[in-house]
Amino acid sequence: MNREVLRTIKFALVSVSAGIIQIGTFTLLNEVIGWNYWLCYLIALVLSVLWNFTINRRYTFKSASNVPKAMLMVAAYYAVFTPLSTWFEDWLTMDHGVNEYVATGINMLINFVTELLYQRFIVFGKTIDTNDLAKGDK
Repeated sequence: MNREVLRTIKFALVSVSAGIIQIGTFTLLNEVIGWNYWLCYLIALVLSVLWNFTINRRYTFKSASNVPKAMLMVAAYYAVFTPLSTWFEDWLTMDHGVNEYVATGINMLINFVTELLYQRFIVFGKTIDTNDLAKGDK
């Protein structure tokens, strides 16, 4: 199988697991604790991002890149994505009555595509397949 197709499948599987973390956290905070919608969304997003970055860096992109530098690059992505997605979800749910879970699902799909491209070509582009796992594959 083409290496990039396999990498995309791995990224998708890790993203699904991050999505489960995000939805689970959001549900707990929104339904059980009853916190404000945007606070629930932001906390759930941060937890899923940390998981996604950690697992994808090690296993999907097999990158030996400088972790603080790579994390700052991901933080830069989320410095743009988070306010836009928070506004978008608020606009969908509060202004247009879209169900909170549908709105979150839409944002997760947008996040999946844009983050895959950003991590693949910008964050890890020059350091793909450089960690100890990649060296064992050869």
